[in-house]
Amino acid sequence: MADDDQSSGWQLTESDPGVFSELLRLLGTPLVMDELYTLDFAALASDPLYSISPISALVFLFKWTADREAGDIGEGASRGPRTGGVYDPDFAGFYAKQVVQNACATLAIVNALGNIPDLPVGKELGDVFSFGVGMDPLSLGEVLTSSADLRRIHNSLSPPAALSLDGLNLPKGEAEDAYHFVVYVPIGDTLYELDGLKRYAVNHGKIGQVWVEQALGVIQSRIELYPAGSVEFNLQAIRPDALPILSSSLPPHITVAEAQELRHEEETKRRRWEFENALRRHNHLGLAIGLLQTLAKVSVTTSASGNTGESTASLWETTVNDAREKMKVRLEKRRDMLAMAGKGQPIPDDMDLDS
Repeated sequence: MADDDQSSGWQLTESDPGVFSELLRLLGTPLVMDELYTLDFAALASDPLYSISPISALVFLFKWTADREAGDIGEGASRGPRTGGVYDPDFAGFYAKQVVQNACATLAIVNALGNIPDLPVGKELGDVFSFGVGMDPLSLGEVLTSSADLRRIHNSLSPPAALSLDGLNLPKGEAEDAYHFVVYVPIGDTLYELDGLKRYAVNHGKIGQVWVEQALGVIQSRIELYPAGSVEFNLQAIRPDALPILSSSLPPHITVAEAQELRHEEETKRRRWEFENALRRHNHLGLAIGLLQTLAKVSVTTSASGNTGESTASLWETTVNDAREKMKVRLEKRRDMLAMAGKGQPIPDDMDLDS
């Protein structure tokens, strides 16, 4: 769960496929993460990428509230969380509990990686997996979050803190909404939910023909526990990197033209991720101050040249209002996309956040 307490040394990370794909790369895996905009399995399965790069796990981000998440229902073997499924106290897979704040995204991803058969991983994560063999979930959580290597990799993807208010003893404002990551992963013939805040791994039943379809149904039922129109969710898929597959040979069931188009889309996506991650690592405070200083100088020059103060105010207001309106349009478009995805509607190809 996200929190502003960073005394543990784990910093907040942005829920973004580019960030998490870089995390997977730094952990030494051949996997990436893609954002999913639909819970309609038929629409998802019709995408050529689904057959080329099968989904290994689903990572679900949601707004955590005590009335939905706290407490259990049922008794004995039927006991489980309010959000569905039953607890499996005898779960034999890899499952680590969350013991510090701000680490839940990396914890969810590592919980998924620990249950993907024959997955190659880097030395840092391999050492954690080897050391944690036979440990209970709470001890595994302690091992993960005390790993300096994992914490360094995680924090390398967090934006630098431009300003520090530590030591000012400022009064705390209203508590921000808490968001939390969980993972859905097939283990053997069973669909499991691994949530670092739950008492046990959650069993969602035997898998039918396709585990992804079953998991999407579970997630849809969970979303329906929220008020109609809620959009405080994000769903991402952990899958093999499609680029090496598309670059080495022509995958079955697709044409050369389709393979070329997919390769172009994947390469474009990687360039965008690289650019955005570079921006996240940069401290933009100096740039912001420089822009404000330049704008102020232009305003003073305009005023000194004989124009009224109204012109100076208009220059500033125009700049701020233009940026505000663009952000409103972007947020509204994202809200519409999430609402469509929640209803199982396909996202139009021309509906892009930057268009």
